[in-house]
Amino acid sequence: MTIAIDARIINSSTGRYVERLIHYLEELDKKHDYVILVQKKDLDFYRPTNPRFRIVEADFDNYSLVEQIGFKRLLDRVRPDLVHFCMPQQPVLYRGRHVTTVHDLNLLQTYNSDKNYFVFHFKQLVGRLVFQWVGHNSAHIITPTNYVRDAYSAFAGINPDKVTVTLEGAERGEVTPLPYKSLQNKKYIMYLGSESDYKNIRRLMQAHQLLLRRHPSLLLVLVGRLSGKNGAAAARNKAWAEKNGLANIIFTDFVPDTQTTWLYRHTEGYVFPSLMEGFGLPALEAMHEGAAVISSNATCLPEVYGDAAEYFDPTDIHDMAAAIERVITDPKRQKELQRLGKAKAATYSWRRMAEQTLAVYNQVLAEG
Repeated sequence: MTIAIDARIINSSTGRYVERLIHYLEELDKKHDYVILVQKKDLDFYRPTNPRFRIVEADFDNYSLVEQIGFKRLLDRVRPDLVHFCMPQQPVLYRGRHVTTVHDLNLLQTYNSDKNYFVFHFKQLVGRLVFQWVGHNSAHIITPTNYVRDAYSAFAGINPDKVTVTLEGAERGEVTPLPYKSLQNKKYIMYLGSESDYKNIRRLMQAHQLLLRRHPSLLLVLVGRLSGKNGAAAARNKAWAEKNGLANIIFTDFVPDTQTTWLYRHTEGYVFPSLMEGFGLPALEAMHEGAAVISSNATCLPEVYGDAAEYFDPTDIHDMAAAIERVITDPKRQKELQRLGKAKAATYSWRRMAEQTLAVYNQVLAEG
């Protein structure tokens, strides 16, 4: 049979999920044919090595009219036996068999100030309707954690038995670390990832300023793009930090994997201050590289990290600063978190996620 995978997010912050899924499906599935649907800009981003996998352009923006009309027409032409929508956004009039991955409910619960206010809230309203529709019209739902399964089932009013949890992975491939020269022999804590409002970066910066009273040389390194669509939030945070005279904060802009690996391996601690997550992959990847993780205790994060992180209340900058200080001033605790983190990261597997997803495909196809 033919399975279409909506991979329009393959080159985004959530894209590692899609890329790893396709990568392992190429190895695992000896039976089905696949159509990988990507936006025009990403036609060369992923090149299948399995001849039963082919790339098809699907250049439709999320939550747009063209997605509702043009994307449906494309799917009707392709006529797959099953579609896997890797995000909830999808043409609601499509009547073919499909499964949907719901990564989190963040769109419905927050506002990103780097977005146009009216456009964002319109998409949020549309998103609420689509998220509910998806729960009832998808043959099956996939989520990355039990937390999202329970929250989404309650929101959409569906039986949790209709939802399969496929835990994600932490492995990043073999990368030879390359020093970030300006930080050699420096003491720093770090965050790597997007800086949307719910990521809570301004409170992290404020907690860091509290730490400077006792640790005046401690740096806070914020790794991520400062320009383009994906860098707008970080640029706003950088301007806010400069306006308020915050000290010892470094915004790196884009850093290649070779240097992020080095940063993970030399940091005093990777701090994850997020107010809400569906899985929390960045900190798990930091654990994989040997960083001690200091994490928010919100939403799914204790479920994913277990005893391998030092936790704090993300709404309390004093509690955040205290948790960071407990780690950076106690070499024994730091080494314990590094050991526990590597062991925890090793329990997650992208290949197993793909195996579980393939089992969902086969179950839905068998049900007819």
